Amino acid sequence: MTTDAHGRELRAFVAVAEELHFTRAADLLYVSQPALSKRIRSLERQLGVELFRRDRHSVALTEAGEALLPHARRVLAAWEEGAGAVARVRAARRTTLVVGMSTSPGRGGLLPAIRSRFSAAHPEATVRLRQVSWEDPTAGLADGEADVAFVWLPLPDPGRYAWTVVAEEPRLVAFPDTHPLAARPEVDFTDLLDEPFLALPPSAGALRDHWLALDARGGRPPRIGAEIAGTEETYEALVAGLGVCLVAEGNAPLIRLGGVTTRPVRGIGPTRYALAWRREDGGRALVRGYAEACRRVRDRG
Repeated sequence: MTTDAHGRELRAFVAVAEELHFTRAADLLYVSQPALSKRIRSLERQLGVELFRRDRHSVALTEAGEALLPHARRVLAAWEEGAGAVARVRAARRTTLVVGMSTSPGRGGLLPAIRSRFSAAHPEATVRLRQVSWEDPTAGLADGEADVAFVWLPLPDPGRYAWTVVAEEPRLVAFPDTHPLAARPEVDFTDLLDEPFLALPPSAGALRDHWLALDARGGRPPRIGAEIAGTEETYEALVAGLGVCLVAEGNAPLIRLGGVTTRPVRGIGPTRYALAWRREDGGRALVRGYAEACRRVRDRG
């Protein structure tokens, strides 16, 4: 039902026009007769015409009232249709959770385990997965396309988000099998300083710097061999010899295919994989529920 002033006045007009009786129309709208009459008078003042002819025994539409009636009905019907569409969107939002990710979480069946626990607690919810390019380090959170997302830390604009860490893993180095360092069981990061690196797009911000290990370079700028925005691009660039790259231990199997080797790296810290969400959405039941399911699966492991 419309709640703005003009909507109330139009609804009052239509009710009286259809009933041709102020008392019955007031009863239908659950308002007093004086309140109903006030709404009709207000509408007549706005339009500058009388809409009803009234006497002690009857109520009838004027010519202006007859002209207005079909339009008023259409306006109210359009409003109800629009309000219904909004209600459906709100209902869907309450029961749908969009999970963003740039690469599959993998890690021993983490995603199916979280989904199973979450669905058991929220059987009414629908979970949708959204694959996002590495150009967006928030995996859909920044533009509102995802409700929660599996991301690598650090995030840009970190004050906007909350997260729970899923895994902390060593960063390995990946390079072609033919690379001179591939024969070593472990590599010092200082041995990689002059190597061309595969880099995330500049839009990844602090995450690009993290995967280039800027904090371990002593101020020496990295050489960029190519930019990458997905797993397949990374593999192809490695095989083509365009550069080396750092990769989380849990993601190494995604690129350690024919022609690519990974090795542990000394001199750099680990990386953290997390489930994140916008702080403003932290009160949503589905967001809280998914985060809780994630924590329980993580702690169980």
